Amino acid sequence: MTRFFVPPEELTGERLLLTGENAAHAKVLRLRLHEQVLVCDGEGQECLCEVADPDPKSMVLQVLERRASVTEPGVKVSVYMALPKSDKLEHVIQKATELGAYEIVTFPSARCVSRPDEKSLKKKLERWRKIATSAAEQSGRGRIPEVVVLGSYAEALKRGAEADLPILFYENEKSTTLHMGLEGKQFQTVSLLTGPEGGLEEKEVAQAMDAGFQVCTLGSRILRCETAPLCALSVVMYAAGEF
Repeated sequence: MTRFFVPPEELTGERLLLTGENAAHAKVLRLRLHEQVLVCDGEGQECLCEVADPDPKSMVLQVLERRASVTEPGVKVSVYMALPKSDKLEHVIQKATELGAYEIVTFPSARCVSRPDEKSLKKKLERWRKIATSAAEQSGRGRIPEVVVLGSYAEALKRGAEADLPILFYENEKSTTLHMGLEGKQFQTVSLLTGPEGGLEEKEVAQAMDAGFQVCTLGSRILRCETAPLCALSVVMYAAGEF
């Protein structure tokens, strides 16, 4: 079923109006009178609607039912990824959204090569949020994951440690697997932290442990920085009963 996202304040009343990009998208889809669509507020609430007036310039929808989204996972998993080079973060944002991530958080660490200035970071953040929105629409999410940029590694540790289960992945960890880190644990919120190309420095791992993170390995193979967070996210979703 076709899905549109609107600001929460627009998801009120018995009739909704699609304007701007949503109206343009509806025009391309050639929605017909009485055809049903979903309109979501991006925060987990949605309305089942039918087309009441198919005017392509400002399509009017009649609300049939209001409900909480049935596609959002019961566990909130935050993906913390150190700033990578090129467009690798775009790939992670898209796929993490499809997999059900609650949010994607990026930050600088010691070995980060990518260090965009404030102006370029603002443009990148705008693009990253559009990617998350598009991926949420495509995958049938009821909520658009927030994309967050933090100013330091210390800030990422402090924020990530607030989860029920904060986990950091380190290629030199040999004994504790992710399976072991999850086994027997009860959690509603999880933070998964991974490093950039070249990984995290040993002192950064020690800082994470001091902050309360469990250090785990993702196996004997070295995963690319854009593969590791998606691998970990998939495992946690499986362990939480989402797959």
